[in-house]
Amino acid sequence: MMWPFDQFTNPKSPSRGTIEAIYGMIVAQAREPAFYKTLGVQDSVNGRFEMIVLHLWLVLRQARLQSDNTAFGQALFDYFCSDMDANLREMGVGDLIVPKRMQKFGEAFYGRAAAYDRAMADETNPHEAMAKALCRNVLNGFGLDKARQLEAYVGNAAATLARVDASALRSGHWRFPPAIAAA
Repeated sequence: MMWPFDQFTNPKSPSRGTIEAIYGMIVAQAREPAFYKTLGVQDSVNGRFEMIVLHLWLVLRQARLQSDNTAFGQALFDYFCSDMDANLREMGVGDLIVPKRMQKFGEAFYGRAAAYDRAMADETNPHEAMAKALCRNVLNGFGLDKARQLEAYVGNAAATLARVDASALRSGHWRFPPAIAAA
């Protein structure tokens, strides 16, 4: 039997379970020990946030490049926001403060996404531009050599995602490259 509301669903929008699984892949990759032990990312709440934002940006960038994946990208970003909200509440942040913190998270995400997009579009030296953006955002301005290693990983991850077609991206049938490959 055909449900009357089925006509309003987007067949290219993955289920919540798929979005949760893909977001789980992003978080798991962001927590890879090599980023913290070898590539100089601070193993702290801020360092982990930066790595989640970086990996989320990589996936959302690829979704944006694939016109079929706008609904997927939005669903993934929405899930990120709900996860950040839930984490704040779990840490005991009060209801009146959560919206202010969420606004700061949004500003941080969009600021970093813009910086990473500019770096990727740099016509003179995109690798160095990305290394500087990573140094500033992820490594708190310290360790340009480590940022260059992290940039090699980001370039490899972006290339890996570029080889993933639109349906595979939104279904989660892909993997990030190993973090240590850049080290």
